Amino acid sequence: MTPSRDVKLRLFGPLALFVFGRIFFRLKVFLGVPLLQQLQASTVALVCGYIGWELGRVAVQAIQRHYPGIPRTRQRLNLLVAAILVLANINSGLRLLINYVLDIGVYKLSLIDHIETTGIQIVYACVYVGIYEGMYLIQQWRQIYQEKEELMKTEWQARLDSLKNQVNPHFLFNALNALSALIDESPAQASQFVDELSKVYRYMLQSNDRELTTLEAELGFIRAYAHLLQTRYGAGILVQINVPDQYLTYSIPSLSLQLLVENAVKHNIVASGKPLTIEITTTRLPEATGESMRLLVRNNLQRKNGQVLSNGVGLSNISAKYHMLAKTDIMVQDQNGHFSVVLPLLSPGNTSPN
Repeated sequence: MTPSRDVKLRLFGPLALFVFGRIFFRLKVFLGVPLLQQLQASTVALVCGYIGWELGRVAVQAIQRHYPGIPRTRQRLNLLVAAILVLANINSGLRLLINYVLDIGVYKLSLIDHIETTGIQIVYACVYVGIYEGMYLIQQWRQIYQEKEELMKTEWQARLDSLKNQVNPHFLFNALNALSALIDESPAQASQFVDELSKVYRYMLQSNDRELTTLEAELGFIRAYAHLLQTRYGAGILVQINVPDQYLTYSIPSLSLQLLVENAVKHNIVASGKPLTIEITTTRLPEATGESMRLLVRNNLQRKNGQVLSNGVGLSNISAKYHMLAKTDIMVQDQNGHFSVVLPLLSPGNTSPN
């Protein structure tokens, strides 16, 4: 509870209870006594109301300090019930005693009046104790919710970082294998390959600091990456990019296209007499609320003979990123001699599919 709200409660809470009690509990009694006695009794009631409120506030806060948090709510409530009974008896006795000492004449110092007044004070005590405990519980629930949200963000970030860390060794391993083969065939091309590799790897390191990247930046990277592949495979690989300019500002998870291109090369025959063609273009899919633009990455199927060793990083990595960042998923199709992956394009400035 904020200090300003607490001050307002302490100022206006007892006054509101006083008005409520006069109307619903004591109206008949006060209408039957002279005006002076009404004013005297009302002053006593209001003063005792403020005293009772302050005593209740102190009692509730003391119990909350000794038994804090949601898990100890039951212990706290048991003590609060006892505190309500004690506070009601104290306030009732105080009112009757002051009325008796000042000889106001509205109440008598008797057991019946004490029981009646105590019953009313129990209602009052339930109100102010309930207010302070209720606001305390709301504050605790908010704190738990915020901590849970922070924990979830930390967990998702850790998982995302783990996915990113899987990409770099995977890419570097394949690139070094390609470089090793190229050194034997053409040292000059190997030198150029190293230069291009440094540019590509620099982009990858920069991308690891970002969950999302623009389609324009990712396609620029893929063109450089395709140059590396064409240096290695020559006419055995062809990367075709056909994306309208209006979609270049959309976003996708960083390095998604690199993983897809790398997987295509890994699982298919790449030879000049049997070229592997990788197409990157946009496609529009029907949605329940209208059409939605997607990015299509497709390659012709010419699978290598035998089982290709795979660590399962590629598609599962991309799918996990989309799930964590945008609560959506990719589409994978294997039909008509082509392998296709459809990626949602995320709208500029947010993580929602367009």
